[in-house]
Amino acid sequence: MSGRALSAAVAIGHFTAAFAALGMPPFFPLIFSRSLHSDASYLAGFAYVLPPLMTALSGPWWGALADRFGKKALLLRAQLGLSASFLLAGFAESAPMFLAALAFQGLFGGTFAASNAYLATVLQGQGLARTLTLLQGSARAAMVIAPAALGAFMAADSPIELYRYLALLPLGAALVVGCLPSSEAPPPKAAEDRTIDIAPALRRLAALQFAFAFGTVVTFPYFVPFAQARLGGGSPALAGVLFGLPHLVYLVSAAPLGLRLARRSPRSTLAAAFLLFAASLAGQAFSGGPTTLCLWRVVMGLAMTAGFIGLHGAVAEIAGAANAGRVFGWLDSASKWGGVGAGVVAGFAADAFGNGAPLLAGALALTLSAAAVLWAGSGAVHRDFFRLEKLRHDR
Repeated sequence: MSGRALSAAVAIGHFTAAFAALGMPPFFPLIFSRSLHSDASYLAGFAYVLPPLMTALSGPWWGALADRFGKKALLLRAQLGLSASFLLAGFAESAPMFLAALAFQGLFGGTFAASNAYLATVLQGQGLARTLTLLQGSARAAMVIAPAALGAFMAADSPIELYRYLALLPLGAALVVGCLPSSEAPPPKAAEDRTIDIAPALRRLAALQFAFAFGTVVTFPYFVPFAQARLGGGSPALAGVLFGLPHLVYLVSAAPLGLRLARRSPRSTLAAAFLLFAASLAGQAFSGGPTTLCLWRVVMGLAMTAGFIGLHGAVAEIAGAANAGRVFGWLDSASKWGGVGAGVVAGFAADAFGNGAPLLAGALALTLSAAAVLWAGSGAVHRDFFRLEKLRHDR
C-alpha cells in the first residue's frame, strides 16, 4: 500500500472516531437533562473535561506500549476502546454510569496519538509532517461537521441512545486498521536517530504543545456569549458560525500553507505563528463590531494553521519508527493537559473579568511561548531543540 493510501485510510479512520468524540460534547447539557434526568448543570462541564483528563494521564503509558508491542496493535486497541466506550455511554441509565463511560473513553481511546505513531513507522520527514497536518484537518472537519449533523438527531426522546449507533464508526475504523500493514522497513534515518537523545527536544515540544493547546482551547467555553455581546445581541447561530470560522480557515489553508512553509525552519514558523495567534486573540478581545471580530477570527485560523504546521515539522524531525509511540504519547498528553488547564483558567478569568478575559489569557500564553521559541534559537538550546534540522540539511 502506498504512503498516500495509508495516510488516507488512517485519516478517514480518525475522522470517524473524532466525529462522535468531538460532536457529542456540545449536547451534554441536553443529555443530562433529557436522558439522565439530572438538573445538575455543573455535570456537563465536568463531563466535557473528563475524557481529555484521562487521556492526559494514560497517553504516555500507551505510547510506551506502542513502541514495545507495535503501533498497529495499539491503534487497533484505541479504535476498539472508543467503540466500547460509546456503547457503554449509549446504555447508561444514570449520570455516574455516563461519566464512567466517558472516563473509559479517555482512558482507552487516544486514537489521535495512536494514528500519528503508526504513520511515523511508514513515513518520514516532510511526508510525515504533511500527513500530520492532514490528520489534524480531520479533527477540524469533525469539529465543524459533527455538531451540525448530530444536532438533527437531538430531538429524540433520549438523545444518549445516539451513542449506540456512533459506536459503529470506530468499530468500522478498527476493521480498516486490521487490513493495514503492521509496519514497513524503518526509514533510513532511524538508526541515526537512535544515537540521539530526544528527551530535551521532546520536553520543549511538549511544553509548546501545552501552550498551543492552552491558547486555543481557553477561547472555546465563553466565546459564544462574548460574540453575541459584540454582535449586539445577535443570534447564537451567527455566534456559532464565528466560533467555527478558524477551523474552516484551517481546512481551506492547510494544504497551500503547508507547501509554502515546508522549506522554512520549524522554529521561525512557530515563533511567527504564535505571535500572530496572540495578536488575533488580543484583537478579538478589543474588537468593536462584527466585521472586526470576523477578520480577527480569519487571522486566528491562519495563525492556528501555521502553528500546527510548525509543530508538525518539529515533531517529524524527532519522531522515528522506534520512538514514535513515546513521542506522540507525551505530546498528546501535553495537549490534553493544556486543554484541561485552559478550561479551568477560562472559568476563573471570565468570572472575574468578563467573557473577553480568556482571549487575553490565551494571548499572554502564546506571546510567552513565542519568546521561548525565539530564545531556543540560540546556543546550546538551539542545538538540542532543532538538532535534526542539521541532519535534514546534511541529507
